[in-house]
Amino acid sequence: MAVVVTDIVLDLPGAKAESEQKTNVVVTEDYALYDQVLTNKFLTSQTQLVVIERMTRFRLSPDQDGPTTIEAFQEQEYFDGELPTDLILEFIAVNREPSRLEGRFHFGVGYRFATGDMLEEPEVSLARPVTVTRARPIQAPSALDRLAFSRVARSLRNDHALIYVETLRPDGTGAGFLVWCRRQGRSWTLFDTEVTWTIQVQVEPEGG
Repeated sequence: MAVVVTDIVLDLPGAKAESEQKTNVVVTEDYALYDQVLTNKFLTSQTQLVVIERMTRFRLSPDQDGPTTIEAFQEQEYFDGELPTDLILEFIAVNREPSRLEGRFHFGVGYRFATGDMLEEPEVSLARPVTVTRARPIQAPSALDRLAFSRVARSLRNDHALIYVETLRPDGTGAGFLVWCRRQGRSWTLFDTEVTWTIQVQVEPEGG
């Protein structure tokens, strides 16, 4: 009797989604949030190709050793310490190790996955056009190289979500961001963004 009940519970869609969230599988619903972050924060009207790291990030800065801890959030006080505690704990739980991203993005621009210095083939292309309304730099590059995402953490009530994303450029510069999302009805909004680290080129003055 107990075995039968257990099988029924595990077959429920909600139980399956929760089970996937606790494992090394990136659930399908998370790609919609990835798309929203990428479209609103990084895409320009000139972007024709996006390079995405195949494996997710599980730390909040390049020099961090090991997965993110509760102490890191407490020390940095991201978002002025206003993040819900259950959201922080879930972020730590689902980002203990890298997970493999699949070709489930739908942000309207072609993209390719990368592992280390190797670009994977073929390019993933999508026909749906992307609309960019925010002001962008005039000299925007046609290729965005490259972006890396964490797993998406969701609060117990599924009304908050937290994502880490970083951009790493070929010249060695880049930045990391924590994106705090809130659910309004059936849709998600990008509520706030916190910069966790930056690397900029230091230009020395002429003659020294």
